Amino acid sequence: MHHRTVEELMSRDVVRARPDTPFKELVRLLQENAVTAVPVVDELGRPMGVVSEADLLRKSADQADPSGRTPIPHLEAWERAKAEGRRAEELMSAPAVCARPEWTVVEAARLMETHNVKRLPVVDEADRLLGIVSRGDLLRVFLRRDEAIQEEIAADVLRRTLGLDPRDVTVQVHDGRVAVSGTVEHRSLIPVIEQLCRGVDGVVSVTTQIAYDDVRDAPTRAP
Repeated sequence: MHHRTVEELMSRDVVRARPDTPFKELVRLLQENAVTAVPVVDELGRPMGVVSEADLLRKSADQADPSGRTPIPHLEAWERAKAEGRRAEELMSAPAVCARPEWTVVEAARLMETHNVKRLPVVDEADRLLGIVSRGDLLRVFLRRDEAIQEEIAADVLRRTLGLDPRDVTVQVHDGRVAVSGTVEHRSLIPVIEQLCRGVDGVVSVTTQIAYDDVRDAPTRAP
């Protein structure tokens, strides 16, 4: 099976900032390039952190409300330091949580979920910035055509990996929802089929209606 990699999905033309980029220039970078965050890189092009809209908005949230309708939020010491920051190195979220170009969508998505971030700078072996991958980029795998998903499951999962006869087990795909039906020799194959199908890029869900031949796999009843 071929899994799309971060390298295939990432944006290569990355808007970036330097540690000494001032606050207003950071706002201008976001606005003029229609992005919500920029990586901050050192002189060798290695990501040090990421400055997002949320990081910059702390400065506004820390100001008194002229109307008096909302209180100033309580900020931890590190949050207040960022709110008072003037340059990228003072405002950024650090260290940068980075991905590698050879990673799969699953690996990148799990890292985003673990660290609660919306994007990952992508770096090479020397930790130099290659690109950036966002949640939206990862979601593009779910735009894959049903026909391509069906062909991969039938050829790579059922026939090549599991050695099943296509006359015995068939697959249908609609809007990324996979339905596998037919007959296999052993009941233990059914969860394997389900797991392998879920691992195919673009699959939203998997259902099975699979019978099995081996009577030894049949559940026994108490006398």
